[in-house]
Amino acid sequence: MKSNLDLVNGCDNFPYYDDDPAAYNKLISSLYEFVVLGSRRTVGYVQPWVVEKMPWGKKWVVDHDKKRLFPYVEGLSPANFSEQTKVIDETLRTAKEKGVFKVLEKWRNELYTIHGPDQLITMERSGSPLFGIVTYGVHLTAYVNAQDGMKIWVPKRANGKTYGGLLDNTVAGGIAAGEKPFECIVREAAEEASFPEDLIRSAAKPCGTISYFSFRDKQAGGETDLLQPEVQFVYDMEIGKDVVPTPSDDEVEDFRLWTVGEVQDALSKGLFKPNCALYLLDFFIRHGILTLENERDYVEIVSRLHRKLPFPTAKAM
Repeated sequence: MKSNLDLVNGCDNFPYYDDDPAAYNKLISSLYEFVVLGSRRTVGYVQPWVVEKMPWGKKWVVDHDKKRLFPYVEGLSPANFSEQTKVIDETLRTAKEKGVFKVLEKWRNELYTIHGPDQLITMERSGSPLFGIVTYGVHLTAYVNAQDGMKIWVPKRANGKTYGGLLDNTVAGGIAAGEKPFECIVREAAEEASFPEDLIRSAAKPCGTISYFSFRDKQAGGETDLLQPEVQFVYDMEIGKDVVPTPSDDEVEDFRLWTVGEVQDALSKGLFKPNCALYLLDFFIRHGILTLENERDYVEIVSRLHRKLPFPTAKAM
């Protein structure tokens, strides 16, 4: 059985310096810094085996001594800043066509924003873990306050998807470039749960963010040990017992309305997608279900749900 701290460790598993300085420094020294011109900071970490396999071409500077790489655009200025996006896209498409990385087989034709530069730079979603950039998403927990206590709508992921067969949050999805978090939750709620737009706009309440830094595992699809730092915008939505989510796309197999105890039991058995466990812990903390009195690792868990990432994060979306 997994403890609540085990659930956090299962997702926020990139090491912390204070836990083992030597091991942390060894790992960091092996990674390449991904930099885009116009940003003062590193925007991602790249595994050395990715650097070795990627078909960089002549439009990249790959410095093996400084462990740093960036797209090279001659005469870069605000007028041609987007050329960096073009270089990144061409490189990923070449890698996809050559079958270099399995993760690119799930090409999404969806762009993610690289936050940090002064101008907009984007990247194909499936390529983001190859460069270790911060990605952003939304998660919504729909719940019912019934006479016999709170109940939560829990979907089961379709078997053909990543993390197939595991349990998920009521609604979740990645934020595309140029999309606002709330507009993303409106879109995903319709696509995944058939929730009407007017319901989401009137009842979904923003509840902050959580952040973590993961190594991707085999259930995520593609190569393992790719780096995935994430920030997720969190929403709660109380609904009546007459409002029943139903699958609208192929992401979800079904929904079930569970008591808090049933959700906690499934969490302890490892039945939830790893990052979804974190949102539920956050939900339990905010609703006074998980407290200092009933969780010995309470302070550690609260802190770990809001990890400070070593990359620039979004100023506004």
